[in-house]
Amino acid sequence: MNSFQMAWRSVIRKPVKSILLFCVVCMISLFFLAGMASRNASIATQDQTKQAVGAGFLLEANEANKHSRADEILASKGEEEEGNFDGVHVKKIETQYGTSWSVSYDNSFQTLLLPDIERIAAVSGISRYNITTVVTAVNPVNFSRIEEADVDQSSDLRCVSLIGNKDMALDANILSGNVTIKEGRMITAEDSDVCVISEELAEKNNLSVGNRIQLNDRHDTAHAEAFEAEIVGIYTVQQKMTPVMAGDTYRSENIIFTDLGFPEKAEGSTSGPLYEKAYFKVADVNQYEEIKKEIQNVEIAWERYDLIDNNGNIDTMSQNFNDLEHVSQLFVMVAAGASLIILFFVFVFWMKGREQEIGILLALGTQKIKILGQILWEAFMIAAAAVFLSFAAAPAASKITADYLVQQQVRQAEEQSVLEAGKVAKSVEDSEQRVTGVSAAVTPELMLLDWCGVAVLVLLSVGAAGIRIARKNPKDIFSEIN
Repeated sequence: MNSFQMAWRSVIRKPVKSILLFCVVCMISLFFLAGMASRNASIATQDQTKQAVGAGFLLEANEANKHSRADEILASKGEEEEGNFDGVHVKKIETQYGTSWSVSYDNSFQTLLLPDIERIAAVSGISRYNITTVVTAVNPVNFSRIEEADVDQSSDLRCVSLIGNKDMALDANILSGNVTIKEGRMITAEDSDVCVISEELAEKNNLSVGNRIQLNDRHDTAHAEAFEAEIVGIYTVQQKMTPVMAGDTYRSENIIFTDLGFPEKAEGSTSGPLYEKAYFKVADVNQYEEIKKEIQNVEIAWERYDLIDNNGNIDTMSQNFNDLEHVSQLFVMVAAGASLIILFFVFVFWMKGREQEIGILLALGTQKIKILGQILWEAFMIAAAAVFLSFAAAPAASKITADYLVQQQVRQAEEQSVLEAGKVAKSVEDSEQRVTGVSAAVTPELMLLDWCGVAVLVLLSVGAAGIRIARKNPKDIFSEIN
C-alpha cells in the first residue's frame, strides 16, 4: 500500500481530526481570498458636486493615483537630483532656514490621455463627446478684465480665466442651463483661435461678435507672444459660476470659453495641453446601463481615472481609495502569520495523537520521510477540499471584508477631516463623497495564488511539526507512551 492510499484511509478513519483541519484550512483560504480581493475592489461612490448632467458619463483624473505615480517617480530618482522626471519637476531651494525641495507637475503628467478618451468615445452608443481643459489663467493684452475697485489686487494674478472645449455645447455649464448664448454662437470642434466672452466683459470693453482679443503668458507679460482669438459669441449666466480659486482672476465674469487648443498656446505651455475632464453623451437613454458596462470594459489604465455617471456615481479602484491597498496587504500578512501558527499546533496535535501508530511504523522499518509524506498527503487532500469549498464562499466573504475595510477608511478620513478643520487653508470647499457600493471580484488568478499560499503554509507547518518526530526512534516514542 503506497503513501497516498494510506493517507486516504487515515483521513476516513479519523473524521473528527479531518473535519477540524478542513474547517481551519477553509477559514484560512477565505481570509486570503478576501484580503487579496479587497486590494482591487471596485468602489462606487456618489459625489453630488461632480454630477454629469443628462444621459452621459464624465471622465476625470483620479487624484490619489496622480500622487501615487508622483511618489514612485520621486522614490526612483537620486537623493540630490533636480530636474524634470517624467513630468514631475523637482527643484532645490536654499533658504535661511536650510534646504527645502519644491515639487510641481507639468501638463503632460496631469492631463487626461487623449488616446484613452478617444477609445471611450468609440464605444457603440456614444453619440458625441467633449474634452474640457483645466481653468487656465492668462494675461489680457488689449482689453481690461472685471475686478472689484475697492479690493486689494496685490495678491491676485491680475488675469482672466480660459476654459477650452472641443464641443462647447457639451460643457457642464451649458448642459446645466446656467450659461446661455446671448449673441453669436457656441464653439465647435472645427473652430480654432475663437472665444466666447461674458456680457459683462463685452460691455466693459465695448466688444462685440467679430472683434478679436489678445492674450499671452502671465509669467512674462512684457515679452511673451500675444495670441489672438476671434469673438464668436457672448454668453450670459443665470447664476455666477463658482470660482475654482479666490481672486478676481477666477470670477464668473472673467471666464472666457475658447476652442480646445487655445489655452495651451496663450499659456505658453511647453508640456502640451492639460485636459481636466471628458464628457460622453449617450444616444439612447434606454441603453444607458449597457453602454456603461461597455465603457468599463475598454482597455485603458482605469486606475488613472474616475468614471462618473449622470447620478454622480463614481467607479474607482480600492488601491486608490485612501490607504486601502496597504490595509489589505497588512490583513493578508497577519492572516498568513496567524494561519501558520494555528496550522503548526493543529499538526502537533495530530502527531501527538498518532505517536503509537508512528512508533509501530518506525519499528516495522518504515522510513521517517515516508511517514511525514503520508501525513503531508493527508493534509493536502483535506486542504484541497477545503480550498475548493472556500472558492464558493469567497465572493460573499470578500464583499463583507471589502465593505468593512472601506467603511473603516471612510470613518478614518472623516475623523482626520474633523481634526484638520480650521488648520488647513483650502481654495475651495471639499466635495462630499458617499460610498454607495463595493464589489470585490475573486478572479482565477486570485484562486491560484490562494491555493499556492495555503499549500506553502501546510508544507511549512507539517515540516515544523514533524521535526519532533524526526528526532526520535521507536524506543523513545514507546517509552513516552508508557
